[in-house]
This record gives sequence, C-alpha cells and structure tokens, in this order.
Amino acid sequence: MPSIAAGAKKNDASFYWHLGDLRATYAPDEDYKSEPEHSGTPVDQNSYLSHEWDDFIQNQIAAFDPVPFFVGIGNHEVVKPKSRAEFTEKFKQWLNSPVIRQQREADRDWDKGPHPRTYYHWIQGSIDFVYLDNATPDEFEPKQVGWLENVLKHAAGNESVKTVVVGMHEALPESLAYVHSMNDWPLGVSTGHRIYADLLKFRNKTQKPVYILASHSHFYMTDIFESDYWRANGGVLPGWIVGTAGAQRYALPPAATRVKEAKEKTYGYLLGTVHPDGKIDFSFQPIQRSDIQPAVSQRYPAALIDYCFNQNAAPGVGESHAQK
Repeated sequence: MPSIAAGAKKNDASFYWHLGDLRATYAPDEDYKSEPEHSGTPVDQNSYLSHEWDDFIQNQIAAFDPVPFFVGIGNHEVVKPKSRAEFTEKFKQWLNSPVIRQQREADRDWDKGPHPRTYYHWIQGSIDFVYLDNATPDEFEPKQVGWLENVLKHAAGNESVKTVVVGMHEALPESLAYVHSMNDWPLGVSTGHRIYADLLKFRNKTQKPVYILASHSHFYMTDIFESDYWRANGGVLPGWIVGTAGAQRYALPPAATRVKEAKEKTYGYLLGTVHPDGKIDFSFQPIQRSDIQPAVSQRYPAALIDYCFNQNAAPGVGESHAQK
C-alpha cells in the first residue's frame, strides 16, 4: 500500500479508492506479525483484533497523505467479532469526509437515511462515484437498492454529470469471474441482477458511460461482464476486478483467457484518466519489488518482503469451476 500511495502521488491522482478487505481479521496478517513491535513473539489474536484497523490507518492510509482516501467495506471487515457497525464507527472520519458529507447535504431532499454509512456517493468534476456495500449475504437490502436508483435518477437529470463509476467489493453476478462474487448467495444473484439492469438502463437511456469496479477476487482482470449471460440478457458494461493491493493472491479463473488483460499473483492499482467527454481510460499500474518504499524496507525484514513477492498466493482458487 505505501508503494501504491507513492504511485498515486507520482501520477497526480485526485484520490485513492479502496474497495474493501483492509485486514485478514480471522488471523494476524504477515506484515502485522513482522512489525518491530511484534517481531519475535507470538501475536495474540485478541490483541490483533483490537489493533488491526488502527494499524491499517497508521501504516497504510497515512501513506497517502495528502491524497484523499476513500474506504469501502469488504467481507473481511465483518468477520466475527467485527461488524458493519464497528467498521462504520472506526472509519467514520472517511465515511463522513467533507466531500461525502457535502454530497449528502446536496441530496437531503431525497436521501433521508442515517449517516455515516457504508454505501455512499460523491460527484467530483463530471463523474458520479458510487460505492455499494455487498459485504454480507443480506445485501443488497431494499434501502440500498432504492438509494442507488435515486442516485441514478438524479445523475440522469444532472447535465454536469457525464459518467457514473460504481465501486463495490464483490463483483455483480454473471461475470467471467463467476466464482467468489455475488453469485455465491441467492439474494446476491437477484439484487445483483437488478442493480446491473439499473446501470444498463441508465447507460442506454442517457448515453452516459458507466464503469463498474470490484476487488473481492485477488487478481486483476478486465472485461468481466463480457459473459455469455450478459451478452444474451441486456448487454455488456465495462467492468474490472482489481484485488491486488496486498492480500493473498489468487489464480485467474479459466474465462480470463477471453479478456483483453488479466494478471494473477500480482500487485498493483488501477489508474483512471478522465477525458473531457467523461470517458475514462483505465490502466493497471503494477507494483514490483523495486517499488517498495525505503521506510517499508527499514521497518520490515527482507524475508517478509521476499515472501510477499515470491509466495503469498493461493494457487488453484477458481481453477476447478466451470464458467457460465
């Protein structure tokens, strides 16, 4: 993450958007265990749970300053005993940042929900950026669906909004990365279909581009909605999976051979370049071992950094599943 932060600054990024899975939560992370404060002694799970998010803030978010940081909730943020409520409280500084708070104030005529919360949007320049919360199997719940449909309604009527970019943790259903997505639970399938149809209808009616980003699978893959299902059921929206910010890396699904670009067992981030007409070019920026920041090399042992680049992978994830 500090290397991604350095890349974001080098590219004059307007902000950085994290799409969830801040820490493992179910067990202490390798970097956490190797920090000088913990090195040489076993890390107690209860102590880790008490400090993991503060550690993320101090050792990952802080690296981006002064680049604005937007945070999303993922499934690891609700691994018990953690909860959505605890996440919202801990990260309220980011979930209720001035730009998000100002957007909610602008939406006050129709957005009556509690604040802050784990789904949000903000308009920056000509782009409406939307984060959806699908971290648990009870999503998308009706309030969030209704909220998104209101966002799209107002974006359709707002001449200054030229484009909508939707980020979330797990990919919408029927993608080429079918496994480890919203296809994994019944409500995810039904509500995911509705959300996709809403976005498709918005794009077709307004002719404003729509881009969809997700991160739950820990690889990089473009064109994820070029599936037979969406070709036969309404059309294809541009979509990416970018789960490459440090978590255990996954093998690509078999359908990755059908897309323009896919990378497994890699690190990096997606850089978006906005054009005057609202169209966005996205390009993957890989992180190599040589990009590791000096402060990181000084804080962590070389063996840990070697482990991150030479191992830290889960071969076989997704390989045994047929693609719809």
